[in-house]
Amino acid sequence: MDFGLRGRTAIVCAASMGLGRSCAIALGNEGVKLIIVARRRQVLEQAATEIQAATGAETVAVAADVTTQEGRNAILAACPDPDILVNNAGGPPPGDFRNWDRDDWIKALDANMLAPIEIMKSTIDGMIARKFGRIVNVTSHAVKAPVGMLGLSNGARSGLTGFVAGLARATAEHNVTINNLLPGTFDTDRLKSNLQALAASTKRPVDQVTQQIKSGNPSKRFGHPDEFGATCAFLCSVQASYITGQNILIDGGAYPGTF
Repeated sequence: MDFGLRGRTAIVCAASMGLGRSCAIALGNEGVKLIIVARRRQVLEQAATEIQAATGAETVAVAADVTTQEGRNAILAACPDPDILVNNAGGPPPGDFRNWDRDDWIKALDANMLAPIEIMKSTIDGMIARKFGRIVNVTSHAVKAPVGMLGLSNGARSGLTGFVAGLARATAEHNVTINNLLPGTFDTDRLKSNLQALAASTKRPVDQVTQQIKSGNPSKRFGHPDEFGATCAFLCSVQASYITGQNILIDGGAYPGTF
């Protein structure tokens, strides 16, 4: 299926590795020019070279911290009028809420709620004017089913979810859609660090914890990042123009609810 995106331009945040990189690759395969963003310049530039070689898509690396105004200015200087925006940021560290102070909460809110809102604010009017825009926010399955040790993520990402619910209804008539993708357990470095933290907190071997999590998923496995990237690309497609304001869970069936 041709997603109708050839010639479009996308900003993809946290795209040097993991799910963000997979989103960039999937969009690049559809002929989208990519502006990929991450903080570590060397890792990001290497990713840009590899993504361009793999997809043939023009790929520009912008090393920036999306949580700062300076970083957002650098991103928008490289691409002031994106057709597609993929908001993504590494989640805050796991832990016990008793050990978190105000600074921990502000850092989580900056990365996982306020920064995405700021970038949307800077790009959405242009999308409306051009009558095309696709915004995908990468959040977490914890928005639907909170994880105790991920309290910082639970709170910050839920705040973004509530904000998007209102904004998406205000832009739909202009062919600008906003959706959230909620990843479950995908085989990424982020998952590995969470498994290590869980193993340490329960005093069990990492391999044992890993196998338990896999076995507890109806699919009996972790998701592959390519599966996530493909879903993101579809949400950005012309075929997905009637999908907006949704929280799309991609977790192998782990969430047990009907709604």
